[in-house]
Amino acid sequence: MRYFLEIAYDGTRFHGWQVQPNALSVQEVLDDCLSKVLRESVTTTGSGRTDTGVHASQQFAHFDSEQQLDPQHILFRLNRILPADIAAANLYSVTDEAHARYYAFARTYHYYITLRKDPFKRQHAWYHSRPLDTDKMNEAAEQLLRHEDFTTFSKVKGDTKHYRCNMYEAVWQQKGDVLLFTVRANRFLRGMVRLVVGTLVDVGRGKLTVQEFEQVIASKDRSRSSAAAPSEGLFLAKVEYPEQIFQRIT
Repeated sequence: MRYFLEIAYDGTRFHGWQVQPNALSVQEVLDDCLSKVLRESVTTTGSGRTDTGVHASQQFAHFDSEQQLDPQHILFRLNRILPADIAAANLYSVTDEAHARYYAFARTYHYYITLRKDPFKRQHAWYHSRPLDTDKMNEAAEQLLRHEDFTTFSKVKGDTKHYRCNMYEAVWQQKGDVLLFTVRANRFLRGMVRLVVGTLVDVGRGKLTVQEFEQVIASKDRSRSSAAAPSEGLFLAKVEYPEQIFQRIT
């Protein structure tokens, strides 16, 4: 049987989601804990690969088990052995072909910037000491919705086959000293959100005009994007799936 597990994690001490040699990953810890709870070898597949230091307030991973699982019982046991920076929120039984990565039709990321130095936000927001023009940043963010090819905001050595993304939402909001960037699309290139944020912040600083930002996107030239925003401000916030794949939500 196939299951979708919904989790959240603080990515500060992890080298991203994906298992890799000689580095601690979220997937490695989760697979180990699930294997102990279920008393069988478990390998999860995540909805996306968050990078080193990136957080997730909602991440999904699928796995297969020969057992018919009691979600509440499994969640209770799993949360008892997971480290404090990973939490299991829900367990869903899904159709056999459902895939955590390929069946997701939309993903939402949040990026946080704090304009006031705050020791309690140092691992969860980018501290920017100078004011930013959020009106200009929103004008520039609107340009993202008019494009599909985001080669400019892709990593040079990525294994991506194409650079097209359907962008549904890109907006900045300010509440007090905190800026929140919400961006939603069908897919994202690896490292894309941090490159987008870094370039939008240059618009907010007056280093780029809105028109120049649009030209940066249209250029499809990786060298024209600004430096990537720090990882600590980025959260995978929501992953959306077709309702029909959830056979038995218990």
